[in-house]
Amino acid sequence: MSRDHVTLIEVGLRDGLQNEATPVSAQQRAHWFNQLAAAGLPRIEAGSFVSPRWVPQMADTDQVIAAIERRGGTQVEVLVPNQRGLESALAAGVDRIALFTAASDAFTQKNINCTVSESIARFRPLVSAAREAGIPVRGYVSTIVGCPYAGAITPKAVAGVCEQLLAMGIDDISLGDTIGVARPLEIDRVLDAVLPLMPAERLALHCHDTYGQALANVLQGLQRGIRSFDSAVAGLGGCPYAKGASGNLATEDLLYLLAGQGLHTGVDPQAVQAVGEDICRVLKRNTPSKVAQAVQAANRPT
Repeated sequence: MSRDHVTLIEVGLRDGLQNEATPVSAQQRAHWFNQLAAAGLPRIEAGSFVSPRWVPQMADTDQVIAAIERRGGTQVEVLVPNQRGLESALAAGVDRIALFTAASDAFTQKNINCTVSESIARFRPLVSAAREAGIPVRGYVSTIVGCPYAGAITPKAVAGVCEQLLAMGIDDISLGDTIGVARPLEIDRVLDAVLPLMPAERLALHCHDTYGQALANVLQGLQRGIRSFDSAVAGLGGCPYAKGASGNLATEDLLYLLAGQGLHTGVDPQAVQAVGEDICRVLKRNTPSKVAQAVQAANRPT
């Protein structure tokens, strides 16, 4: 892949919708997936195979996947928490699975009821089974700079988790600034610790915009050779640890930045904006995307 190409991983239909109060039908979620795929997004999370008792917004992910119009150039990805989730994902015919851990024991205890080391031990049989099935595995490492329960996280801790994931055969890693507290220098220090372990091509940044730093952190990542970034259409998914704050970086805003930097994504920004507008209508919410707000204002009759 050329250095002027950037890969976007669309996480709005999973990481975004699971934090939205309004549940959305499987049919509607599949419709949005198909629209995002048609817009050119190459990797899209369709949902997660977690218990609907814990995350009701992700119920019927198998039905979402069944209704997806498969097309070349678009990967269907899902988050799986355990063996049952992996079996469901394989049965659904996904292209990639993702596993979730963090650089903070306090965070994993709150979210998945185990320590970081215990989460990694749980991953080993899942990674082995996925590799046997020929399915790539993504690892999410959350709280790379700050944890809502433990405070500041050291780059060394992040690198230690990444090292363990790589040792078991993880294909790519998403470094997540889960509560959006990171600034460019802190991102740089994390990358100082992680890049010696793995090439930049296998890393992605997952930036939250809670403090308005997401795009600045993306720029820092670009300067360090990162060419994969997670984002959510319409900025789906508020930050659950900062009431009222924006969460995921909006795909619309990321596309605008990348185009201005002369970088190519193969994604149609107008098509993504149209999907975002539809999502906001269904959810009865305003978009946090600055680009979408500007476009709407420009198109508003004077």
